[in-house]
Amino acid sequence: MLEKKELRKYIRSLKKEIPEEEYARQDYIINKKLAVAEEFVNAKNVLLYWSMDDEVSTHDFILKYYQKKNIYLPVIKGDDLDIVLFSGKDCLVEGPKYGIPEPSGDKLNDEKLIDLVVVPGVAFDTEGNRMGRGAGYYDRILKRVQQAARVALAYSFQMIEKVPVEPHDIQMDRVIYPK
Repeated sequence: MLEKKELRKYIRSLKKEIPEEEYARQDYIINKKLAVAEEFVNAKNVLLYWSMDDEVSTHDFILKYYQKKNIYLPVIKGDDLDIVLFSGKDCLVEGPKYGIPEPSGDKLNDEKLIDLVVVPGVAFDTEGNRMGRGAGYYDRILKRVQQAARVALAYSFQMIEKVPVEPHDIQMDRVIYPK
């Protein structure tokens, strides 16, 4: 089994080999599956992520559903994430740390309202293990919203046989990927 550092490097190399059309095809399938997933259908308050270029795209999905459900996005505050309501593209400002667009506004005070957390990652396995980028942001937020269903979005090449896990890693309830 590859160590986390080597695994991140390996997945990064695979990402470079995928043509844009294939990303678009997989994004479409994954977003369609998320829209009908029981966890999403039953959720009222959803914590999603505004995708970076190398993550399963969530922009269109968020824009489609934010007026039907309360869609929240993470906002980086130091070494942690605040949860802030997305109220449309106009509320987005460039995040200070990675340049990821983040909603401006007040943070959610009662995080127990979150029904579903949808997260990105680098690699996943069919047991729901997830490996992120290594900063631990999502592990910390997932500990705070333990009542929420946990769903990860992954491209096919991000699914591997076994993700190396550590005691602080939190398992996903489901990983949605094209196959």
